[in-house]
Amino acid sequence: MTVLKTSMRNFLAHKGRMALSAVAVLLSVAFVCGTLVFTDTMNTTFDKLFQATSSDVQVSAKGSSDTGETTSRTGKPPVLPASVVGKVREAQGVRSAEGTVFSTSVTVIDADKDKLSPTSGAPTIVGSWNGNDARTMEITSGAAPKGPDQVMVDADTAGKHDLKLGDEISVITAVGTHHARVSGIAAFKVTNPGAAIFYLDTETAQRTLVGRTGVYTDVNVMAARGVTDVQLKKNVTAALGHGYKVQTAKEVADANQKDVQSFLNVMKYAMLGFAGIAFLVGIFLIINTFSMLVAQRTREIGLLRAIGSSRKQVNRSVLVEALLLGVLGSVLGVGAGVGIAVGLMKLMGQMGMNLSTDDLTVAWTTPAIGLLLGVVVTVLAAYLPARRAGKVSPMAALRDAGAPADARAGAVRAVTGLLLTAGGGWCLYTAATADQAKTGSGWLGLGVVATLIGFVVIGPLLAAGLVRILGAVILRIFGPVGRMAERNALRNPRRTGATGAALMIGLALVACLSVVGSSMVASATDQLDKTVGTDFIIQGEQEYNLIKPQMVEKVKATPGLERVTEYKLLDASLTTPDGRVTKRETINAADATYVQDLRTKTVAGDLADAYEPDSMSVFEGFAKDHGIKLGSTVAVHFEDGRTAKLTVRAITSDEVVVDKGAMYASIATVAKYVPADRMPLDQLMFATAKDGQEAAAYKALKSALRDDPALTVRDQTDFKKALKDQIGQLLNMIYGLLALAIIVAVLGVVNTLALSVVERTREIGLMRAIGLSRRQLRRMIRLESVVIAVFGALLGLGLGMGWGATAQKLLALEGLKVLQIPWPTITGVFVGSAFVGLFAALIPAFRAGRMNVLNAIATD
Repeated sequence: MTVLKTSMRNFLAHKGRMALSAVAVLLSVAFVCGTLVFTDTMNTTFDKLFQATSSDVQVSAKGSSDTGETTSRTGKPPVLPASVVGKVREAQGVRSAEGTVFSTSVTVIDADKDKLSPTSGAPTIVGSWNGNDARTMEITSGAAPKGPDQVMVDADTAGKHDLKLGDEISVITAVGTHHARVSGIAAFKVTNPGAAIFYLDTETAQRTLVGRTGVYTDVNVMAARGVTDVQLKKNVTAALGHGYKVQTAKEVADANQKDVQSFLNVMKYAMLGFAGIAFLVGIFLIINTFSMLVAQRTREIGLLRAIGSSRKQVNRSVLVEALLLGVLGSVLGVGAGVGIAVGLMKLMGQMGMNLSTDDLTVAWTTPAIGLLLGVVVTVLAAYLPARRAGKVSPMAALRDAGAPADARAGAVRAVTGLLLTAGGGWCLYTAATADQAKTGSGWLGLGVVATLIGFVVIGPLLAAGLVRILGAVILRIFGPVGRMAERNALRNPRRTGATGAALMIGLALVACLSVVGSSMVASATDQLDKTVGTDFIIQGEQEYNLIKPQMVEKVKATPGLERVTEYKLLDASLTTPDGRVTKRETINAADATYVQDLRTKTVAGDLADAYEPDSMSVFEGFAKDHGIKLGSTVAVHFEDGRTAKLTVRAITSDEVVVDKGAMYASIATVAKYVPADRMPLDQLMFATAKDGQEAAAYKALKSALRDDPALTVRDQTDFKKALKDQIGQLLNMIYGLLALAIIVAVLGVVNTLALSVVERTREIGLMRAIGLSRRQLRRMIRLESVVIAVFGALLGLGLGMGWGATAQKLLALEGLKVLQIPWPTITGVFVGSAFVGLFAALIPAFRAGRMNVLNAIATD
């Protein structure tokens, strides 16, 4: 009980000093809890949607995906004959059965030819209005579609694009372009996470999406009273045989949820990873806080020891303070986490994904995890300072405050840090000289961890050297005030090293990712310059936006073009000369002019020969693995066609970036074995202008493809810019997440300075008494903060660039051979760290400047 009272008294006496540490715990816990609440809420939303929209049993074609999405490369969904509906109705236990048709391989535009697709990446669905939809949708205005000139749209999409009854829209499919006017608007009875849905009548949907009537993509089956979904599935399967895919509502929902879950897990674990980095940085802040508090209370602890307190009691007292700090920060963090989750939901709403706060899900595990993490991390971080407090001797009551440095411990620390850093450096060197990226990545991971820990451990030794250099370069120009700031930073190298290390972690990751991102862009740009020999690349904005036949004709009819190349992807299994069968390989089928559009290096043969009849190419690694040489015959079993026996005429190099690992054949060869109605749509098209007509052809192509805004036309400059923008957006998102760790690090600098000012209260009073002005005092503290921040930045940027350069060596094994250091970014971060130091010092410097001189001198 005495220990608890002492801990409570100390905690409340230093509540101001604990506040910033509590904020660090709060932010870290809030990020973890916010991530968990957000992803749980998304799961709840999708669960409700899938459960509400599923029939008891669903019958679909054998070739359809488990989730029901129609991502076929032909642009048309797999279908069932209409006779299946009759057979299903005759099955025992069936209350009703209704055929439906829908597709996601569509583009929908308004009268101004603007896309009506979601901006969130959710699908655009065009389907037939049916009884199952009538269960889950409510028509809020107008009426359901009747006839080929009518279409109904979901209320969310209508609201986003300001669609009203009577407005004209066009549906672009592989069959053609269908025009209709909005006849009705329907709202979901559950939350729609953002899909754009358009309904046609059944016959119009069949003609528009498939090109013929008398077929369906699915049959929705409802069970009679007392019949379970599982029993109904058995009965329907018995009636139809095993040539169809029959799933219960739960199986359909689980398949859809699994698809969503894979996306959510990537986002969830990425965000939790950044929260972990923030926790790591927070550990330094907590260690520093308690180390300084213990040092300031050395005399007080000595008195407690002198009157009978044991080492365990003193140790326990500090740990109880940490426990109080962890509980307080964690409880507030859990509450803030719910707020972060709501904020993320609002942000997703701005991006087009609707998430209702009615579905906000806070599982009991979320606050439990947040509290456990916050408390455990805080107590563990305070363990070393607590042990140090327990070692304070009763004789310390007779000395001035402040514990003497342990020279032996410092030497052990320095040796350990040097060994870890050297070991990490050796791992990075091994990674950089590895022959295989997979092997090298393991060494890279070890090197990153070892060098990071090594720099943290060796921080005090580095601080003693680097701060002197920084003092000579930056601080000496400020005269005596600068020299005092330097000495203050050097007074406790362990504290300076730990404070700088907190900032180092975030900046090291920023520098590493900047180097990797810049090198990827530079390498890809270099490869494009060397290999791409065409003027224009036509492709969909998303992978599923294939080029419809009508758009292909428009490209070919564009004036000013010298040649146009079509490019398709086909799935196949291969039987190689060694007798092995490889499953799900991709054949890149293109026109023979593709060899001019992409200058691909070969290790054997001429790639142009691969476009001869019944010929193909394979890539170097595949050829080595299967004993393939020029003239070898490979049996290609096309998934949507017959088996072809193709002769290998070329073997391409693995040292490429564009189309790495591709197997080529001509479209003419493939067309002999794949029926025309199963031939995939073009994934890409390449166009080359006649000499001197590049600008005119570029403009004409853009005009020709305006009818399908899902397609983009890029010249090489556009393509490079798009690549740079994509990587830039990814990096900016990562930098935003790393900002949490940097904010916690800034709090660490603020806390260190604030506690340092308290620790030096008497000293500050004496300096003020002998003539140091308030302005000079504030400048001294600001300069001390700047030099600590710049010290952390130097360590972080140097370490990060080393990691990034090593990672680029591994990327070089994959063909990305250009190392580029983004000096503007590195310089900006370095200069920014100085401003971070200035900002962090504002409050401590202001408080120091307001101290009463006499009271400060009288402080014990």
